[in-house]
Amino acid sequence: MRAARAVPERDRSRIDSPLLVTVLLVLAVMLQDPLRALLSAPVMQSWTTVFVAVVVQALPFLVLGVLLSAAIAVFVPPSFFARALPGHRPRLAVPVAGAAGAVLPGCECASVPVAGALMRRGVTPAAALAFLLSAPAINPIVLTATAVAFPGEPMMVLARFVAGLLVACAMGWLWQRLGRTDWLRPPPRASDEGRGRGAAFWGSVRHDVVHAGGFLVVGAMAAATLKAIVPAHWLRAAAGDPVLSVLALAVLAVLLSICSEADAFVAASLSQFSLTARLTFLVVGPVVDLKLFAMQAGTFGRAFALRFAPVTFAVAVAVSVLTGAVLL
Repeated sequence: MRAARAVPERDRSRIDSPLLVTVLLVLAVMLQDPLRALLSAPVMQSWTTVFVAVVVQALPFLVLGVLLSAAIAVFVPPSFFARALPGHRPRLAVPVAGAAGAVLPGCECASVPVAGALMRRGVTPAAALAFLLSAPAINPIVLTATAVAFPGEPMMVLARFVAGLLVACAMGWLWQRLGRTDWLRPPPRASDEGRGRGAAFWGSVRHDVVHAGGFLVVGAMAAATLKAIVPAHWLRAAAGDPVLSVLALAVLAVLLSICSEADAFVAASLSQFSLTARLTFLVVGPVVDLKLFAMQAGTFGRAFALRFAPVTFAVAVAVSVLTGAVLL
């Protein structure tokens, strides 16, 4: 009887969604004049234009990338990757795994569990980590989105591919030489491995669309704010310094945590910055960001993430600058 009385009390104290929507609609009606004045301001019109443009351009690539990565994660057995990689030659397995990312689409959200599954099937950790970094960085969806976002800069696509592959291979070889087994916690069995394939596929799609779409909106808001609100002379000052511009966009990529299928459109909107700085944004984001760090810590252990992420960030920035100097 006590339990039966406790449930209605909790339900009465909870604000349901229809009530919240009603309150928001009433507030919107009451404040329509101030809101109309705010939205008609030139700054807000510029902000809205940039925000909508980034989201509309990036959303189709985001959805397509999520569908393909979910299909690969669910329908392609990890044993396929284990058989395809040369296990008897660990050094060769790293570039092979890195190159596999060029033909197997996958966003950051999908690459971590796939890498964990590879390790559970006996793939060397160095090769699995190379695939983890390359799949979201150089897959066909990402490169196509980059070509669309930078229509007048075809070398940006090549530079992103080269830099992303070099970072993945470098980190795989570094882990092979310097990594320790006690830093890498054995990845647990994925929670959806016992579910049907259809349920696992649509569950992965729903999760990734909501998760990555939220970060896309945040990234588009940040890009619009930089274009419309931040004083132009501040951006010119940051963009005019080669070192500061690269570091600023590298840190921005980590903080925004945009899905790699959509980050090219955000980078293209930051036209004040050099191509090398924007290349750094595109290379760092898929291999080091806040959500990826959290996923790595949860899958492979905090000791691994605290060592792997900072080194990956440094390698990605260095490789981006060198690649940009050569190709851009």
